[in-house]
Amino acid sequence: MLWYFTLLAAASLIWSAQGTAVKFLDRNMGPIAITFLPFYITTLSFVPLLIRKRRANPGAVRPTWSDWGKFALAGVLGQVLAQLGMTWGISRSLASNGAVLNLMIPVITAVLASFMLHEKLSLLRIASLLIGLVGVLLMSVEDLRHVSFLEMKYLVGNSLILVGCFGSSFYNTYCKGLMKRFQEIEILIFSYITASLASIPLLIWAEPFHWSVFRTFDWKSWVAFAFLAILMYGASMLFFFAALEHLDVTAASVSLYLVPIFGVLMAAVVLGERLSALAMVGSGIVLVATILIMKYDTSY
Repeated sequence: MLWYFTLLAAASLIWSAQGTAVKFLDRNMGPIAITFLPFYITTLSFVPLLIRKRRANPGAVRPTWSDWGKFALAGVLGQVLAQLGMTWGISRSLASNGAVLNLMIPVITAVLASFMLHEKLSLLRIASLLIGLVGVLLMSVEDLRHVSFLEMKYLVGNSLILVGCFGSSFYNTYCKGLMKRFQEIEILIFSYITASLASIPLLIWAEPFHWSVFRTFDWKSWVAFAFLAILMYGASMLFFFAALEHLDVTAASVSLYLVPIFGVLMAAVVLGERLSALAMVGSGIVLVATILIMKYDTSY
C-alpha cells in the first residue's frame, strides 16, 4: 500500500511544477499549442510501448468500436478539457485563482466516483477530504487575499479552470471503470490517441501553429517543453494509473492535496521564497489527511 501512495506522491510532485512550465512557454506560444504539442510527443512515444505490451500479452482484449467510443469520451471530456482548461484558464486568470480552484478536484472526484463507480463515501474519506481542504486553505492564505474570482476580466479564465477541474475528475473516475477490460497503460494510450486526434482541428483553425515559433525558444523554454512532454503527460500519468488500479478513485484523489505542498516547497527551494508559519502548519495538516487514508481506509 505504501508503494502506491509513493507513486501518487511522485505524480503530485510533477503536477506541482506544471504552472511554472506553462509560464515559461506562454511567452512563445498560445495555450492550445502549449497544451497539445508536448501531448502529441508523449502520445507518439507511448505507441511503441503499447505495441510491445500487447505483443507480450497474446490474450489482450482487442478494442471494439464501442470501446473506442469510450476511449474517445475519456480523451475528449477528460484529457482535452482537463489540460486545455487548466492551461488556457491560468493564462486568462491569476495563478492564485488557479491554485484555489484546483482544490475542487478531489471533491468533484469523490462525488463523481460515488455516482459513476458506486464508491462508498465513508466518514473517513469525507473527513480526509475536509481536513486536506482546510490544510491547503491555510497554505493559500496569502493567495486568498489576492484572488479575484468575480472580477470580470478573470471570469472567463476562472470558468475555464473549473472546466479543467471537471475534466481531470471525470478522466480519473471514468478510466477506473475501464480497468475491468483493459490494462492501465492501454487505457492511458488509447485515450491519449483519441484526445490527440480530437485536438488537431484546434491547432488548425482556432490557433494556427507555425513551426518558426521554436526559433524563439531559449533553454528555459526547451526545458519546460521537455518537462511537459516527458514528465507531465508521460511519467506522472503512468504513476497515477499504476496506483489507481489498486486504489479507489476517492482515496487516490486525496493525494492531489499534496500538489500545493510540493508547490510551496519548490518555490522555497528554487525561487527562495520564505515559508510562512501558516504554510508549514497547512502542510502538516495535509499530510495528516493523506496518512489517514493511507493507513486506515480498508475499503479497497
